[in-house]
Amino acid sequence: MLLAKGISKTYTVKEKEKFFSFSKKREIEALKHLDITIEPGKITGLLGINGAGKSTTIKILSSILEPTTGTVEVDGIDAILHPQRVKKMVNVITGGERNLYWRLSARENLEYFGALYGLSKKELNLYIDYSLALVGLKDTKTPVERYSKGMKQRLQIARGLINDPKYLFLDEPTLGLDVSIAKELRHYIKKLSKVEKKGILLTTHYLSEVEELCDWVYIINQGELLMEGSPSDIISKVIPETNLKVIVESSTLKLKQELKEYTNMKHARLHTVEENGITTITISAKEDITSDVVTIISNHGVSILSFKTEDSNLEDALLALTNREGDKEYELVKSS
Repeated sequence: MLLAKGISKTYTVKEKEKFFSFSKKREIEALKHLDITIEPGKITGLLGINGAGKSTTIKILSSILEPTTGTVEVDGIDAILHPQRVKKMVNVITGGERNLYWRLSARENLEYFGALYGLSKKELNLYIDYSLALVGLKDTKTPVERYSKGMKQRLQIARGLINDPKYLFLDEPTLGLDVSIAKELRHYIKKLSKVEKKGILLTTHYLSEVEELCDWVYIINQGELLMEGSPSDIISKVIPETNLKVIVESSTLKLKQELKEYTNMKHARLHTVEENGITTITISAKEDITSDVVTIISNHGVSILSFKTEDSNLEDALLALTNREGDKEYELVKSS
């Protein structure tokens, strides 16, 4: 088990007030007393808007960066005192097409990265065959520059497995991939967790992936933990409402008044929009009130064109928690 307790990271930066003036120092807290647990065989999500501290967290957990305060233990080994031992137990897989040598073949890439871990020739061949088979990559002699995006990302996963790590940190693993390729990679991620029993930390802007893959989620903002829990628990705690959307041909004043009185009684939120003779009624409530609303509208002789209920999702919860709805710095993406 990977346990991080009270990890903080403070940077000291120098700033110049004027061109010829002396620099003054300022401290920036990237992380503030963060606790994180990653269990073998589980997928843990780490979410937050840009600048929340996700990259700093991954660097600390993978022993690339030392925390200012706090402790990190990987299967009982102190990562701060023994970073080299921990680095052999973890690996980082990034999205995009970085961290590969395009003029080399898949096998040559893996031989190079495996050599950095000091693996023997026998161990290296064993791990290369294992990782290539796991991601279904059969063409191992063609230069990587001729690979498709999907093949390159599968090779990225194979590279991350070259030292047979117990813990994997996946940083935007499906970034920029087509829907079908991203779905395929999610299958490999599930396999790594459920079959290979790897402990996985996932960061992604595709929040539907988090809902699909993650057993537990940490949401951070400005280096602080805002909330943790399963995706469904977080959604129900932050936005315990269901949205009912009804489209009618037209609305009467009496209907609007009765809906207002009803939603006030139910402590629900009512929003109506009229355009070109069509009225869209949206009601957010903590209970299912579909039957009541349909009955009220029908009793007023108003024709219902369509209606549907929409549950809140992790995107809604994240935006509500960080109070940054519509923030251009954080592109929330819904993948199908």
